[in-house]
Amino acid sequence: MNEKRIVIIGAGPTGLGAAYRLRELGYNNFQVYEKNDYAGGLSASLKDEKGFTWDVGGHVIFSHFDYFDKLLERLLGSDYLEHERRAFIRIMDRWVPYPFQNNIRYLPFARALECLAGLLFAHPDKNPSNFKEWLLYTFGRPITRYFMFPHNLKIWACPLELMSYAWIGERVSVVSLKRVLRNFILKKDDISWGPNSRFKFPLRGGTGEIFRRLADIVRGNLSFKKEALKIDIKNKEILFSDAEKTHYDLLISSMPLDQLVKKTGSEGFFDAASELKHNSVYIVGIGLSKPCPSNKCWIYFPENKSPFYRVTYFSNYSPNNAPSGEHYSLMCETAYSKDQPKEKGKIVDETIQGLINTGLLKAKERQYIVSAYLIEAPYAYPVPTLGRDIALKRIQEFLEDNNIYSRGRFGAWKYESGNMDHCLMQGVSVVNQILKEK
Repeated sequence: MNEKRIVIIGAGPTGLGAAYRLRELGYNNFQVYEKNDYAGGLSASLKDEKGFTWDVGGHVIFSHFDYFDKLLERLLGSDYLEHERRAFIRIMDRWVPYPFQNNIRYLPFARALECLAGLLFAHPDKNPSNFKEWLLYTFGRPITRYFMFPHNLKIWACPLELMSYAWIGERVSVVSLKRVLRNFILKKDDISWGPNSRFKFPLRGGTGEIFRRLADIVRGNLSFKKEALKIDIKNKEILFSDAEKTHYDLLISSMPLDQLVKKTGSEGFFDAASELKHNSVYIVGIGLSKPCPSNKCWIYFPENKSPFYRVTYFSNYSPNNAPSGEHYSLMCETAYSKDQPKEKGKIVDETIQGLINTGLLKAKERQYIVSAYLIEAPYAYPVPTLGRDIALKRIQEFLEDNNIYSRGRFGAWKYESGNMDHCLMQGVSVVNQILKEK
């Protein structure tokens, strides 16, 4: 039987998941093309000149799939650490455990009472028309004003009234008035909500170590520094940036879907592609030559005292993320977009000042900064806008009618199924779909 040639664009979790599944099934006529000189995509890790390892944004390992768990066990063996989540919100000059709405007892007493009263007058029975209304109806005005609105605006860099709320699922803890009252009266911490309350992390190499090892397994079918410039749907050819062309019978793509539409030249779908919105993120890694002062995992920052929405004590995930000796690292994420621009040339200085403004660093501790490493993720979060699903249906049906399967965080353009385990499994599932495997 002649095998059809399968081409995979992108060596992130989705592309490598597809490649691994093909190998697992004994299918050999395929090739993965990656534009970078390393694997991992948004799940890659980079090492700076000072010896600090940085992820492309905050990643932790938790899974919804047995297949992913078994693959992870094969890839890492015992080379991982396991942590109990210690996440906080820095607000009103104090630490509030995550999730905010379950731990409002940590707020100043008058603000906590205000938030409780707001919950009494919330309207969770109302039918919201967008994400902004959903937040307001679910949490009431005070919680929404102090945390939900500013926090989400910082992350999404998109007007909240343009967003759907259908993606929520396990991403946001829906509040229970009875639970909040119990926590407030009994002075009880409520920190175990969510699927990542316990998580794993590679012992060495950051999150990217997982995908470096996975790439090694499919190395013979993997080409780096091969950026697809043009895709000829009629002749099933791809033109790369080095002028090489390749033929495919079936194409699996994890590049951003809006880019894929443009590269196919499918003008009739440009309008649908324009409905797909995303944010971008600057990741600023601050490495310090002193012992870590905290056992926290990560912290959210809703206030405008800092540009970043989240800071991770990255050396707490693994001591190997920092050089040997007394060092620690802070990984700071700032979102931006056309609606919420940030100047690249100023972001490192603004980040350091933000760390001082929010109390993570003292001004005199600037002397301990030995590394300030900037990573830019032009595509970071696919925004679940109100028009997203209609646009996706049009585009995906057209592509699959032409033997192109777009999957992954930005290939499928669904934030709610954009974790690394989801993305890897999308690669596995599309191979099963193509080859009619169960």
